[in-house]
Amino acid sequence: MRIPLSWLREYAQVPADATAEDVMAELVKVGLEEEDVHRPTDELQGPVVVGQVLSKEPEPQKNGKTINWCTVRVVPEGTEQTLSGDGIDPSGVQGIVCGAHNFEVGDKVVVTLPGAVLPGDFRISPRKTYGHVSAGMIASVRELGIGEDHDGILVLSTLGLDPEIGTDALELLGLYDQAAEINVTPDRGYVFSIRGAAREYAHATGTKFTDPAATVEVPEADGAGYPVRLADDAPIYGEPGCDRFVARTVRGVDPTRPTPTWMSSRLRLAGMRSISLIVDISNYVMLELGQPLHFYDLDKLTGEITVRRAAPGETIKTLDDKVRTLDPEDLLITDESGPIGIAGVMGGATTEASGTTRNVLIEAAHFDDVSIGRSRRRHKLPSEASKRFERGVDWYVADIAAQRAVDLLVELAGGTADPSITDAGTAPETRSIFLPADFPAKLIGYNFTEEQITGTLADLGADVEKADGGYRVSPPSWRPDLETREDLTEEIIRLVGYDQIPSTLPTAPPGRGLTRVQQQRRRLLQSLAASGLTEVLSYPFVTEEDNNTFGTPVAGEQLRALKLANPLSAEFGYLRTSVLPGLFDVAKRNLSRGFRDLALFESAAVFLPGDETGTESIPPLGVRPSEEVLDALYNGIPDQPLHIGALFTGHESPAGAGHTPRAWDWADAVDTARLMGDVLGVELVISQGEHQAFHPGRTAKISLRSGETVGYAGELHPKLLAARDMPARTVALEINADALFEAAPDVIVSREISAYPATTQDVALIVAEEIPAEAVLETLREGAGELLEDIALFDVYTGKGIDEGHKSLAFALRFRAADRTLTADEASESRAAAVALAAERFGAVQR
Repeated sequence: MRIPLSWLREYAQVPADATAEDVMAELVKVGLEEEDVHRPTDELQGPVVVGQVLSKEPEPQKNGKTINWCTVRVVPEGTEQTLSGDGIDPSGVQGIVCGAHNFEVGDKVVVTLPGAVLPGDFRISPRKTYGHVSAGMIASVRELGIGEDHDGILVLSTLGLDPEIGTDALELLGLYDQAAEINVTPDRGYVFSIRGAAREYAHATGTKFTDPAATVEVPEADGAGYPVRLADDAPIYGEPGCDRFVARTVRGVDPTRPTPTWMSSRLRLAGMRSISLIVDISNYVMLELGQPLHFYDLDKLTGEITVRRAAPGETIKTLDDKVRTLDPEDLLITDESGPIGIAGVMGGATTEASGTTRNVLIEAAHFDDVSIGRSRRRHKLPSEASKRFERGVDWYVADIAAQRAVDLLVELAGGTADPSITDAGTAPETRSIFLPADFPAKLIGYNFTEEQITGTLADLGADVEKADGGYRVSPPSWRPDLETREDLTEEIIRLVGYDQIPSTLPTAPPGRGLTRVQQQRRRLLQSLAASGLTEVLSYPFVTEEDNNTFGTPVAGEQLRALKLANPLSAEFGYLRTSVLPGLFDVAKRNLSRGFRDLALFESAAVFLPGDETGTESIPPLGVRPSEEVLDALYNGIPDQPLHIGALFTGHESPAGAGHTPRAWDWADAVDTARLMGDVLGVELVISQGEHQAFHPGRTAKISLRSGETVGYAGELHPKLLAARDMPARTVALEINADALFEAAPDVIVSREISAYPATTQDVALIVAEEIPAEAVLETLREGAGELLEDIALFDVYTGKGIDEGHKSLAFALRFRAADRTLTADEASESRAAAVALAAERFGAVQR
């Protein structure tokens, strides 16, 4: 909202020397945001004066163009020229070359003298052109930066002006005025008017506010004006689309009369073009009072005006000359010929007030904000009117705005107002909010005095009465956003001043820190980052195909997933059941930008719905739900375990001189899973696994000692990678971190360092090819007994010397005793016991 200061001063006590910056600084105190300053004199500087054309001599040129060599008087005859400088004639008569032809001798025009600067840093100086020295320029509205017309120069009589020669044209055209532009939040639509801005300025400065609505005298409505019927019998959004329609008639207006300079300059500073007197009056009243108006050409209307919803397939040609197909939700203004306007958004072309309009019907209506907002978005028709209606307009200002428009049409356009007034509709019920006396202090933490509470609410325009240990407050009609006691409290502290709230630091309760799970999560994520992986964050919205591919290891298995009721995109309409789809998207984005070597990880919740999802109804507000209702609500919330996923593609290090980088492989994914277990003190069991998203022969299942499966790791399926345009041999893992946290010990006890030496021995066993190496390793661990300190698989061999269908597994065993030095015989006995148990269970033969 742009606020011309000259206009603001009519209703608020703004100091004469205040700048737009000063005004914005005050408005910031009451929660408004400063945007910009609009000051014409930043780009337009004098001397710019009123001149009178003394002579005009047309001179045809060789290029086919005809110029006018003019003499222009810029000081009153008999008066000395007070300006001096290169090109300024002391006699007060300037010689000027002008290419325009829309003026005559005797016309008064705007003259930019040498030394002036026009918008675009166009500097005026004497220069020789067309055989003359032109000492100045006769300006057009475009050259002055006050309009778009460039067909000719500005003749002041066309504006209804006859100023004295030598008058400062910048002051005459209102160009010394300035405007403060503020950002208005959606809940404070009343500030989209000079009335609202002046009220807020008065709040901020504690000065007097003069309500422009209070200065308008409105006659009693007699219902005998133009016939209007409100026929929105089945409100779509709970409230009637139109609950007030004021119609006034003004006859005999002169559409050729110019818009007064004071009005056009204010409109221009407020961000609106001056179009014609009738249109300008409509816009002026809207900016002043916040009530959008629409002017109809009365002679183009046929029959009664009806406000109703659109019929299916109905169309309208709007003021922008576009034919629009209407939706049954659209609220229309119609007459017997059909639609003549989309209510609160844009009028129709058939009844538009134009340059030939002599009789005007004024519409000042109150529309439902939701209805207007939806129509505006549906038809992509942003307008100054809809911007105000969808934020809420004062119901009680409609007749005042209509009367203000009538007064201006009579005064400026020479019209005659019909005495009859139509005012259809029903006033809304008075709202009342109970505010306990101690509630503001409890909510804000500041002890307000009774005067601060009642005084600020009264300043807002609310009616305040003491009642039952508090106050009964009726918010003003222009504040539809005030609905609860919290809203009232917010207004109290806003006007008292946020700077009044004391700054106090809360005392941290002793003995508290991160919870066990928080500590475990932080330790786990830090270890992954320290090992060289990069943490990323992706959206939780995925496709149905993503969930079916990554969310379950078995292809074709029925998977329950949460479908979004209002997704950002129809394609990504589900909440994820796996974090891998998001990692895929991040990897593809980086690959497309040339980053080929990636090691990414993400920790995020996945959404696993149970048998129940959501609830049939939402509990009422203001009352704590019963335990049964709360249990039902919690049961409808899906399980949301924390999953950690990682994805590797490319090489583990960059290439360099004398160094050939190694490509990431399935073992890196498995080792990352082992790292996560080691950090938390959880022993993980790695075994051959199967998952539809992973390579059939290069997939590891990750389990706890209890047998619970917590994740998968390995190389992703080649077909999946090819279908998603990902590099071959991309590897990944995904683990249920919550399961690891639950299995982790509260305290990780480090292994005692023995002072006795270790004894190492190797053993190679031949077993059937289908037997997992992990199963053999665990059997050897069990058979070796307590002397075995560590065991690791270091070789798998198939080929010459090994029967078909068998493999050789080689293990390194480390033995140590806590209280003595082991002998070779003791270590051999333990190894033999381990081999014997493996032979018993798997038929293993020592190689």
